[in-house]
Amino acid sequence: MKEKLAEQWHHLSEADVIDSLETTSDKGLDASDVGHRQEQFGSNTITQKQGRGLVVLFLLQFHQPLVYILLAAAVVTSFLQEWVDAGVIYGVVLVNAVIGFIQEAKAVRAIEALAHSMTSTATVLRGGERRQIPAEELVPGDIVLLQSGDKVPADLRLLSSRELQIDESTLTGESVPVQKQSGLLPHDTQLADCINMAYSSTLVTYGIATGAVVATGNSTEVGRINELIASADILATPLTRKITRFSGLLLYIILGLGAITFIVGMLRGSSWIEMFMAVVALAVGAIPEGLPAAVTITLAIGVAKMAKRNAIIRKLPAVETLGSTTVICSDKTGTLTQNQMTVQEICAGGDLFLISGTGYTPEGDFTRDGESVHPQENPALRECLISGLLCNDAIVLKVDNEWQVEGDPTEAALVVTARKAELEREHFATDLPRMDAIPFESQYQYMATLHGNSDSCVVYLKGGVESVLARCSYALSRTGERVALESDALYRAAEQMAGKGLRVLAFARTESVMPDAALAHDDVAGGLTFLGLQGMIDPPRPEAVAAVKVCRAAGIRVKMITGDHAITATAIARQIGLIDEPGVSSQMVTLNGRDIEALSDTELIAAVERSVVFARVAPEQKLRLVVALQSSGNIVAMTGDGVNDAPALRQANIGVAMGITGTEVAKEAADMLLTDDNFSTIEAAIEEGRGVYDNLVKFITWTLPTNLGEGFVIMAAVFAGVQLPITPVQILWINMTTAVLLGLMLAFEPKEAGIMGRAPLDPRQPLLTWEVGTRIVLVGFLLLVGSFGMFEWELHRGSSVEAARTCAVNVFVFGEIFYLFNCRSLRYSMFRIGLFSNRWVLGGVGLTLLLQMLFTYLPAMHTAFGTRSIGLREWGLILSASFVIYIVIEVEKWIRCRNSSEL
Repeated sequence: MKEKLAEQWHHLSEADVIDSLETTSDKGLDASDVGHRQEQFGSNTITQKQGRGLVVLFLLQFHQPLVYILLAAAVVTSFLQEWVDAGVIYGVVLVNAVIGFIQEAKAVRAIEALAHSMTSTATVLRGGERRQIPAEELVPGDIVLLQSGDKVPADLRLLSSRELQIDESTLTGESVPVQKQSGLLPHDTQLADCINMAYSSTLVTYGIATGAVVATGNSTEVGRINELIASADILATPLTRKITRFSGLLLYIILGLGAITFIVGMLRGSSWIEMFMAVVALAVGAIPEGLPAAVTITLAIGVAKMAKRNAIIRKLPAVETLGSTTVICSDKTGTLTQNQMTVQEICAGGDLFLISGTGYTPEGDFTRDGESVHPQENPALRECLISGLLCNDAIVLKVDNEWQVEGDPTEAALVVTARKAELEREHFATDLPRMDAIPFESQYQYMATLHGNSDSCVVYLKGGVESVLARCSYALSRTGERVALESDALYRAAEQMAGKGLRVLAFARTESVMPDAALAHDDVAGGLTFLGLQGMIDPPRPEAVAAVKVCRAAGIRVKMITGDHAITATAIARQIGLIDEPGVSSQMVTLNGRDIEALSDTELIAAVERSVVFARVAPEQKLRLVVALQSSGNIVAMTGDGVNDAPALRQANIGVAMGITGTEVAKEAADMLLTDDNFSTIEAAIEEGRGVYDNLVKFITWTLPTNLGEGFVIMAAVFAGVQLPITPVQILWINMTTAVLLGLMLAFEPKEAGIMGRAPLDPRQPLLTWEVGTRIVLVGFLLLVGSFGMFEWELHRGSSVEAARTCAVNVFVFGEIFYLFNCRSLRYSMFRIGLFSNRWVLGGVGLTLLLQMLFTYLPAMHTAFGTRSIGLREWGLILSASFVIYIVIEVEKWIRCRNSSEL
């Protein structure tokens, strides 16, 4: 076999293709050729890439600074023989590792789903005989026969075809079936325009064809997508990146402070054992043991909330990523649009009619110049509708209260429009039954049908504007009279409709055919009467228009990436509001696949920032677009439903697949599924994601002052040369009980008003902003003063060390309780957001109070934690110190709000 498999097959003639493949079109390959080529090229299957083993994948879940800190805490508690606390920490680490392992393992299944998408059979010619074989046995040079309903088994160069139409939406994003034909194409023809090629995994919707296999397995276009999926990076989410940086910083801070504390204590004359235990207490106090559990649980709660709004989350971190999204790259067909072709304009009898209603529901009105029109009273309009209804093979049925289509979506739109005018095929079954037809052929660009009986007959014809007008000599006037054809005016009308993104079809008729003759092309070669033009489009979803508006208000840019034509895509973008948004319309650039291909990576980064619509985009170009946007620091959400979308879905920070129309490949590569395939669901998910991120920040703002305060207390005691106010085991009690019963209750905090009215969070903004950091230090200092002061005061009054430590522990716990109500909103008072709007907080506080009473008064707890009972006077001081924390933070929030409003 000649080494020409790297050729641009669409640019070779049929004879050259046969010669290059060393096969014959009438007999195909013989058995010996097949065996040799199977050895050379392998089976027609997708090769699964070797990834990390399951054991390595699981162990990598522990390769994080925060996990190192937690493991260190577990080792310390084990050293202290506090097996319950150590077990809890080990359990937190293990649960987080298992969850991460499961989610990451699922992502790898995208390639497996892609391999399954190629499983099918093929009809081939081998040794001159027609055979049906498993598609995996195909080799380059095989001659494949295609017919309606077949899945294309490999990449084929078409040798011959008749009325062939192929649905390539999963590969190119083209919203309607593509009309295919053999013949030579220019060398630089884009993938979506290669009409002489049939690609693996696409579907034949109409016609028949013969093609030669030019690529199998990994060499096919869908195989190349497999390579793109494997090469796409799985990016860390904004939160995980920030927590990783914060954890690394915290690790060094703890080690540094521990070393300083140990050295200072030794210089003051303390024993090394005493200082070692002080450093252990410092480390245990500074480690936020509850943070990983809080992150996981808060994200899981976000998952449940999103599921109620038709968004299924496959990977937990995706919840938080949604809240940080700055750009949404959305597919057009089915997501922003309804994926139901709809006739919107008809030009007939010199008038332009607008038709309301969308989709396949046969409901809508006809208007002319803003006034309602009844089609039955307008002869030209009625005849144009009848022509579209009868010169048509599509069937529109109502199944389970939903309108479904059998046949071509374009023809279905013509049927629905006729029904809006109360016209049905059954009405013409007696007078105008179909007698013969000329199916659509690419070389003629029209379809014709013969109707009538022995007394009279009529031919209806529909097709491309140029093809139909070339065969017309007359036109039907508004009153139904035949008048001279004005071609220039009709061409201008067609161009105006096409400029709006409408797909325009022309209609004509003739009555000169004899009823006993078969319909032939010569019968419609000229002398026809022009009936009108019908312009249709896949209309935008009304809810998508509203969702785009909300996204704009939230500072989120929406970009359309589609395989459709630029004019159509731009028209839809204008209707949805992507182009006419303030500050964009004057700078908006529509890029097509050829433009993108010509740009370098650096040039593309600048181009994607100013562009809104990307049309005729190939799979690898979608991937480049996502990478270019990420290079500018954007958090990118990418939607898609086809095989061609999978690489970009996996590369994006948040991949969103369609749950209804999406392929398994797209679903497996995505982080989130939309059960209703609706763009507005993305907006709802982003809203929930912002709420989740807010609650995570609230938890971090609440929990870190405790760790900081505990560290301050230990260091202050060492520097002052006094006994530790709290012991390591008491620190563990504070951290573990309050994190679960108090901090986690913030995960249930409702979203604050106006959450979609603010700009997206800057991905470069640190986890601890200046505002949050200063508050954490302030509260940590107040806890230090309250607990250390209470400890020293009780010792000064003659209380035992155990009783003094009990008071210090309770200052921490009750200080956290009061501070919890501060953290329900980082800007507003709890009375403004509603005292009872989160009943989980009240329940957590109640359980914490119960545990603290047991901690303080139960003899068994005295033995386990070294505590003693205290009196009412001590409780009064504890509550006073805790209430001071609440008052100080509320005043601080009030000052910040006043200063920001003045700015």
